[in-house]
Amino acid sequence: MTLSSAEPGRMRHLALPGVLTERQARDTVAGIRAVQRPDGAIPWFRGHHLDPWDHVEAAMALDAAGEHAAAASAYAWLAAHQNDDGSWYASYQDGPDGQRPLDLHRESNFCAYPAVGVWHHYLVTGDDAFLDAMWPVVRAAVDWVLALRAPGGQIGWKREADGTPVHDALLTGCSSVYHALRCALALAAERDEPHPEWELAAGALGHAIHAHPERFLDKSRYSMDWYYPVLGGALTGADAKSRIEEGWNTFVVPGLGVRCVVPNPWVTGGESCELALALWAMGESGRALDILGSIRHLRHDDGMYWTGYVYEGEPAVWPAERTTWTAASLLLAVAALGGHEATTAVFGGGRLPRGVEPDCPCPQAR
Repeated sequence: MTLSSAEPGRMRHLALPGVLTERQARDTVAGIRAVQRPDGAIPWFRGHHLDPWDHVEAAMALDAAGEHAAAASAYAWLAAHQNDDGSWYASYQDGPDGQRPLDLHRESNFCAYPAVGVWHHYLVTGDDAFLDAMWPVVRAAVDWVLALRAPGGQIGWKREADGTPVHDALLTGCSSVYHALRCALALAAERDEPHPEWELAAGALGHAIHAHPERFLDKSRYSMDWYYPVLGGALTGADAKSRIEEGWNTFVVPGLGVRCVVPNPWVTGGESCELALALWAMGESGRALDILGSIRHLRHDDGMYWTGYVYEGEPAVWPAERTTWTAASLLLAVAALGGHEATTAVFGGGRLPRGVEPDCPCPQAR
């Protein structure tokens, strides 16, 4: 596989003062391409596993960088490995036995997320043949996910290897599913194929995230549960602002990034970049830029980023890995701040369908 040889200027929108130069962006994109296998799969790093969610995140970063053929190859891998029921397994082996699943659980947010990537790729390329090929993939995946829907609108976490549903719902995962359902509805509109059941499901899920925290497992120690309702688009405006302010001092470590989980003294690149993307979506580009600038210490000379950094005791990068999805989250946040049209459309969400919200007399709790 040939690595990117992008001419100067092609990645100008990925240059962000204090965060990334255009040359550094090219190095980061080349780092992701170096990990991508000839069959299109993008594992965390060579020798590690692949999971469908992070695979899609890396594909979107490639599209944001203009590497459309590489991104299309990643989506072709997804299409080739989709199970007959519309799902994907939770992880797959890297290496010579790269077709073999490692974890036979099937997670709802993992299976929903390809809709986000497919919509992003279509917005970037306008490739109707790609949409024709991937629409049945997205449709089957969304139907599989919605089979885990609970009466309250929340989506169960996963199915066990034997197919047993796990009805417990995760706020982070459901916020990601909500985003994916909205992208799936945008794809359906592009295809002129109405899916009223998807509209009802998206509206009910968004309402559950916005108004019914009791329907989700309590994972409030994790920063993702803090910002994902904003990143996924369920909380906007004053509600988003209030939620971010409430958790800011708990999760943000000035000059270092965002904690993954409290009370652990560990900041992570992926969570930091996702928070920056959520801040950008709220209209707070200044704070987003500050967060992205704070994780420059995670950048390696090869253009990739360490997963995280332990800042107390004996400070050290941990774990000793540089993941494609960490690099991808950085590129997507920078692309949004740089005004990349498809990325802003997908993560800004202003023109994504919101579905049909249920009539509910309940108070609008955050």
